[in-house]
Amino acid sequence: MNARVASHSKAAAGRATARTAGVIALVGAATVSALGGFARADPQPTRAEVEAKVDRLHHEAEEAVEEYNGVAEKADRTERALDDLRDEAARKTARLNDARDALGSFATAQYRSGTADPTVQLALSAEPEDYLSRAALLERVGNRQAAALEGVGRQLQEVEQVRTKADDRLAELTDARAELKRRKSAIEGKLAEARRLLDTLTAEQRDAVLGTDGHGGAGGAAGDRAARDAARGPVQAPNARAARAVSYAQGAVGSPYIWGAVGPGSFDCSGLTQAAWGAAGVSLPRTTYTQAAAGTTVPRSALAPGDLVFYYSGLTHVGIYAGGGQIIHAPRPGATVRYAPVDSMPFVTAVRPA
Repeated sequence: MNARVASHSKAAAGRATARTAGVIALVGAATVSALGGFARADPQPTRAEVEAKVDRLHHEAEEAVEEYNGVAEKADRTERALDDLRDEAARKTARLNDARDALGSFATAQYRSGTADPTVQLALSAEPEDYLSRAALLERVGNRQAAALEGVGRQLQEVEQVRTKADDRLAELTDARAELKRRKSAIEGKLAEARRLLDTLTAEQRDAVLGTDGHGGAGGAAGDRAARDAARGPVQAPNARAARAVSYAQGAVGSPYIWGAVGPGSFDCSGLTQAAWGAAGVSLPRTTYTQAAAGTTVPRSALAPGDLVFYYSGLTHVGIYAGGGQIIHAPRPGATVRYAPVDSMPFVTAVRPA
């Protein structure tokens, strides 16, 4: 190959290499451009955004918890009614079996005696007067037998009625348990989502979010001490039971919120108020919306220690008034029983338990 040909070959090779590099660069740029939307991560939510979302999820979970508590209360009542019906069915069945045994013994005795036709007995009787007295006795026995038969039939009906009621209660209980499972799944799903959001924060940010009660009140021991001091004002409980209920709630401060819990070591919001008034000898229903009907309504301006204070349009949260403009409540998952200003949430109504 002469020098001129060699020079041409090198130039051609250089141009080919340049073209290849350019194509690769263009393809790479196009690829980055096409995939750019996938390569860029979504911006991280701010602490304020996470806190707002977590509070919303916890509030929705609390609504679901109160619905769960209502279904659980119904399931408990249904289960107790079912147990009572089963006991009643067992007692009635035992009485029925006794009546059947007695009737069977009487029938067996008649069969063995080979009772003949009454006219034949009269014809063969040496002493007609004796026969007539025996005939009257047989008639009375026959009447008793008829009454026994009627009693057995009646008891059969009663047993069947009780068993039908028990079957109905069992069906109700089965439905309630299925509903509890669905509501539990919904609650745990919302709480899991809240935890995922919290995990996007730094440890310091997460602690700051969890330090609030999620309802507008500040958390922490210092806040509780200040609120406790404020609650020790001149306001007195209207009666000894109310004072006892407040005392119980004060003793629960610092206990963890656990949904579905009614104490003594953990509580949800309605579980705390139920336990506090239960310690005072007053039985409250289980849920916020049923507790709201368990006493005399009092205006916001007339609140006294021991009154139940309800918040949000669906009556989904409750605290117990401690005086000094403070309530004690179980705020939400991740928080503890604490004091909060009575106006820290949307006030709906207040009730003074009987």
